Amino acid sequence: MDRAPHLLMCPPDYYGIEYEINPWMSRSRPCDHDLAAGQWEGLRRALEEAGARISCLRPVAGLPDLVFTANAALVCEDLAILSRFRHPQRQKEEPYFRQWFAEQGYRVYELKSRADFEGAGDALFCGTTLFAGYRIRSDIKAYEEIASVLGCRVVPLELVDARYYHLDTCFCPIAPGVAIYYPPALDTYGRRALRELVDDLIPVSAEEAGRLAANAAVVGHTVVTPTGCAGLHERLRARGFTTGEVPLGEFIKAGGAAKCLTLRLNGEEAAVPFTKTLPPEALQKTRRT
Repeated sequence: MDRAPHLLMCPPDYYGIEYEINPWMSRSRPCDHDLAAGQWEGLRRALEEAGARISCLRPVAGLPDLVFTANAALVCEDLAILSRFRHPQRQKEEPYFRQWFAEQGYRVYELKSRADFEGAGDALFCGTTLFAGYRIRSDIKAYEEIASVLGCRVVPLELVDARYYHLDTCFCPIAPGVAIYYPPALDTYGRRALRELVDDLIPVSAEEAGRLAANAAVVGHTVVTPTGCAGLHERLRARGFTTGEVPLGEFIKAGGAAKCLTLRLNGEEAAVPFTKTLPPEALQKTRRT
């Protein structure tokens, strides 16, 4: 069985700053499409060179943020818990993500609570614990249902800085018990919970956080960040990780970087597999579409 890291990406054919739904986005600061395409290809090459296998979602005209596949769903083995986007501009992406997962043979689960939930942008495993960002994009009520479906511990983390609107912009698990984070983006409880539950927390400076250093893509022991994160790279290498960097400035204009542009389909390095122990009642709640 091929267990190479498997990532979902979407080419940026129709990517652009066409609306403003977070503080990074400004229609007065449009993207350079040719430059964005080159940066996306650079990220893809870096991930493949690190050992990843890439699958691509077909881009769709009129859906500029479809390129940020991390928000498609939370994937646990063959189960995809689909996102329910807060903003109408991104709600149009939902049927395309639903169709892709169904066509690939995933068991597709749609939240019955109809609570807002933005997939692996806000829900990140470290060990067997699911850390769950809420308030800005995802609703804490969504995690009650997700905890029931998965049968795992869910720790909610309140996001308090609008610039770090998804958890994956300020928190990045890179191995069981090891994570990058930007403390000021989280409330006091969230910072304390992370200190108690994650053995090795690697902080980033405000300057590096502003380059979305914590929005990194992890492939094996390689951590790929946007350029300009030398301090973080030094701390990672001291822990035995290989580092890579890719210019992603055109995507940072929309508030996303390496992690936002990828969705791991076969288990993040930081996640300890647990879904084989799912209780039958949880599995009965899933359905194919």
